[in-house]
Amino acid sequence: MTQGPSADPGVIDLLGLLAYAELGSFFRLADDAGLAPSLRTKGQLAGLAAAEQNHYQALRGRLVELGVDPEMAMAPFVGPLDSWNERTEPQSWLESLVKTYVGEGIAGDFYRKVAALADEDTRVLVEDVLAETERAEFVAEQVRAALEEDPRLAGRLSLWARRLVGEALSQAQAVAVDRPRLAALLARDEKVAEKAKKAGDSGLGDLAAVSRMFASLTEGHAARLTAMGLAE
Repeated sequence: MTQGPSADPGVIDLLGLLAYAELGSFFRLADDAGLAPSLRTKGQLAGLAAAEQNHYQALRGRLVELGVDPEMAMAPFVGPLDSWNERTEPQSWLESLVKTYVGEGIAGDFYRKVAALADEDTRVLVEDVLAETERAEFVAEQVRAALEEDPRLAGRLSLWARRLVGEALSQAQAVAVDRPRLAALLARDEKVAEKAKKAGDSGLGDLAAVSRMFASLTEGHAARLTAMGLAE
């Protein structure tokens, strides 16, 4: 299958990256469902996993529409995402939930930022895929309940959330370096481009530019921590 003439290389990278991320989320949520402490939570997590599978299929379908082999589009991101997951292996069910919400949440904020600079169809699809209301409410509810039962968990989970953000930033930097055509989408953002120019960056795919991008996402991260009853 060949790439369609209208397919933006940066958009193909974005869709391939997000498709593999959603596939991974499906497996992790399915695993979490098996470890859930009650039948109710098992069922809720199974439903969330099914939603991630639907998101994966939607992204895969969009790649096919663009004349792109979905597996080839995802292949460059298997290594970086698998490496991130290995570095952030949860040690408990609660840590796994926090990872799903915080780690993948801040990465999702970055994907949205990039998608906003792509074509309208891509932006709408990415926004739909990354809508996390149901998942966010479930995780926040579970974490708050656990903290009420054992307030001592707050410190450990806050540190874990901070580590996840740092690892997510490292992941984004690695991807931007390896896939400059994805980072090149940011060149369409005049504010980011101007900051890079003033800082003397040679291109938007370098580490400094990606770091500045993530620095703008701290508001979303803080809101997630607050929702779970955790502090910075």
